[in-house]
Amino acid sequence: MTIESSASSLIFGGAQSPRAALPVLPPLALYIHIPWCVRKCPYCDFNSHTASPVLPEEEYVDALLADLDQDLHAVYGRELSSIFFGGGTPSLFSAEALGRLLKGVEQRIPFASDIEITLEANPGTFEQEKFRAYRALGINRLSIGIQSFQEEKLKALGRIHNGDEAVRAAGMARQAGFDNFNLDLMHGLPDQSLDDALNDLRQAIALKPTHLSWYQLTLEPNTVFWNQPPTLPEDDALWDIQEAGQALLAEHGYAQYEVSAYARPGRPARHNLNYWSFGDFIGIGAGAHGKLSHPDGRIVRTWKTRLPKDYLNPAKSFKAGEKALTNEELPFEFLMNALRLTEGVEARLYTERTGLPLESLAEGRREAEQSGLLQVEPSRLAATLRGQLFLNDLLQNFLT
Repeated sequence: MTIESSASSLIFGGAQSPRAALPVLPPLALYIHIPWCVRKCPYCDFNSHTASPVLPEEEYVDALLADLDQDLHAVYGRELSSIFFGGGTPSLFSAEALGRLLKGVEQRIPFASDIEITLEANPGTFEQEKFRAYRALGINRLSIGIQSFQEEKLKALGRIHNGDEAVRAAGMARQAGFDNFNLDLMHGLPDQSLDDALNDLRQAIALKPTHLSWYQLTLEPNTVFWNQPPTLPEDDALWDIQEAGQALLAEHGYAQYEVSAYARPGRPARHNLNYWSFGDFIGIGAGAHGKLSHPDGRIVRTWKTRLPKDYLNPAKSFKAGEKALTNEELPFEFLMNALRLTEGVEARLYTERTGLPLESLAEGRREAEQSGLLQVEPSRLAATLRGQLFLNDLLQNFLT
């Protein structure tokens, strides 16, 4: 695909305003996708595939490093501020395989001295010794996919673990030396009551994670639940769950800093903060996406070959496609991420990360402020409480 020229311009009232070169490139992160799971969950629309009895660990690590080599041109001397192993279920891979991969990455791109390295894991796919081995590799944060602690809800979600295993997973993580871990928890589950949802939250809070991702189950196309939808709570019940759950989390010291993310003081997910502040990230692995800025002002989104068998095929390219973002697309792209943050971002970050003048947002900003969706604060771009609830409506003001 041809990369569009950075000399393209955005029109403001008939005047041409070229995009500036970026004086400082954003922080750089790395996302590594491991696409295999023990079993595909009926609600999951991620690029995940049921694992065979023997995973091609060695071949996949080789492919990941070769994939990374092809993106090194966009590093421009930067170091990695964070790495995130997502999936799928990355904890299906052995510590030996992940260790070889991390060593290969560090040989190619230097690590920041305080790098955050997160591994997604599911209860039932690891044991204590594996956790200790992951920690010894330098992986210093876990994200554990709990979703619920209640047997009937886990069964409805197609999860392979039970409630006791979910509780033990958090204890095993702490015993292995992880003092920073996230629990993924869903609400709005099939036939879930307010008490059910709050009991899940209370159990999660009792395990004392540093971070909680608490989000509503949604029915996504190309999933089993989309084609065979379960009975979900009504809107009024969902609203009651949301309000009561947020109050409970705040009461226990978990501050909401993003639409579905809550953290102890000083413990937000740095990797995800980089996404939401329009930082750069290399994406390697089957179906991984990336976003890379260049000094000349080009900002390019990339995506990799989706099917594992194709990704591992040496006759096929790792990269499935790329697209340079146009000046017309950048306002929406930036705000789609930044306005997810409850405090938004400093307004100056828009120009720093896009190369566009702040005036390019003027019309949409004025309309969003008048409708009560965007805070009237010249030095910040932040949604109001109403804007956070109706984020899609807010973003419509910035579509061209």
